[in-house]
Amino acid sequence: MKILVTGGAGYIGSVLVPELLVDGHEVTVIDNFLYKQNSLAACCAHPKFSVINADVRRSDVINDQAKNHDVIIPLAALVGAPICAKDPIGATTINYDAIIALFEILANDQIVLMPTTNSAYGTGDSNNYCDEESPLHPISQYAKEKVIIEEKLLNFPNSISFRLATVFGMSPRMRTDLLVNDFTYRAVKDGALVLFESHFKRNYIHVRDVASVFIHGLMNIDTMSKNIYNVGLSTANLSKLELATAIKKYLPNLQIIDAPIGKDPDQRNYIVSNIKIEATGFKPSYSIEDGIDELIKGYTMISNSVYTNI
Repeated sequence: MKILVTGGAGYIGSVLVPELLVDGHEVTVIDNFLYKQNSLAACCAHPKFSVINADVRRSDVINDQAKNHDVIIPLAALVGAPICAKDPIGATTINYDAIIALFEILANDQIVLMPTTNSAYGTGDSNNYCDEESPLHPISQYAKEKVIIEEKLLNFPNSISFRLATVFGMSPRMRTDLLVNDFTYRAVKDGALVLFESHFKRNYIHVRDVASVFIHGLMNIDTMSKNIYNVGLSTANLSKLELATAIKKYLPNLQIIDAPIGKDPDQRNYIVSNIKIEATGFKPSYSIEDGIDELIKGYTMISNSVYTNI
């Protein structure tokens, strides 16, 4: 198929795009390369890979490209509550306005595979349990806009919403701010973790499993379309303290300190069911432990700060 991936040089796209090419698809990426990344450099030798350096808010570029592709995967976004709070206008124009504009030009026979977020669950019911039918309680701008986008997405007959758990793992366009990635980085570099709201639970999923679920949805679009699926590890509904303890198994000298010093802007505290996506035949391949082990190796190669003399 001909696949258009916006934000394809980002954290998820840099893992997904090479896999789509391996599967024989023709892939066009639109990205503004905001972080000066060259994470798709190895794809440039592939004859079925094309790249456009442009912002997704460029309607002329999007209009020209979207109509020529069978599948649209809109990954371009300012992801997460903190960055949206820092640039709320940019967040709305990228995460909401650009997606609405994209939806307005798509045809009903095109396939749309969309990442949304399970952060919209906020805090769950009395048991903190959430499935796809649970009420949503979005708090942050990021979560609220994703909820509206998801509602409009499902108007398309060939659409799937993947409510992603907190993603972790190494990627050619790395993010160290995601919770597992951040905790492991601090454990490796600082030898200590300071936790707030340490009892809050959330669900997790490896970035390579995210790439796999998009491919799974594409292969099974006839039976999975017009549906919402939680995508996470059923073995990893973990509190922050449980996550820190899992990291400590790999780094025994890690010091864990519990202190009331912060607050999650999304107030995420839930146990998420992934039964629905598993019933389609999808099974994640990477555990939390796999990710921690991988991240420890990765952090021997990269440093988070450019403001250092060593």
